[in-house]
Amino acid sequence: MGNTDLVRRVAAKARATEERLPECASEAEIAVAEAELGFALPPLLACLYREVANGGFGPGRRLLPVSGPGPTVVTAYWEEREPNPGGGWYWPRGVTPVLDWGCGMYAAVDCLDERAPVLLYEPNPYGGGRPEAWFHDAPSLAAWLEKWLTGRWWWDEEPGSDAAALVPWPNAAGRLAG
Repeated sequence: MGNTDLVRRVAAKARATEERLPECASEAEIAVAEAELGFALPPLLACLYREVANGGFGPGRRLLPVSGPGPTVVTAYWEEREPNPGGGWYWPRGVTPVLDWGCGMYAAVDCLDERAPVLLYEPNPYGGGRPEAWFHDAPSLAAWLEKWLTGRWWWDEEPGSDAAALVPWPNAAGRLAG
């Protein structure tokens, strides 16, 4: 299935599960966000903002918008992307938060990887800016959305599963270093 079918199914679920969706983001809003981030959003993510809604749908607490009042993918990225006093960074370059799970946890998309893998940032046991706080959630944004569409998530895929079953993101140390 291509992204067209995936976007159609995401839009259908969003309309079925959300009382009111935000307006879609315009090409101009996406271009401004990309300029402020300093890199392009993955095509599928940009398409979701253009064709489904400017955030406000998806798993858990819903996708962050690309623009508007309150937290956005841009403001969340720059709030997290600050130098670590011990060297390196708290947040890797090119990894855009797309969903705030709460308690400091984010789902984030690696925009510098053409596959657009989705990562889980879970700093609570480790403190910020540590490679151990980063986990591989899905090999691509498309796969992550498929998990949402089918109701399978990292926290409840198997009875009794927990964060210990999460797969560490192997690129975390290198990406946090520079």
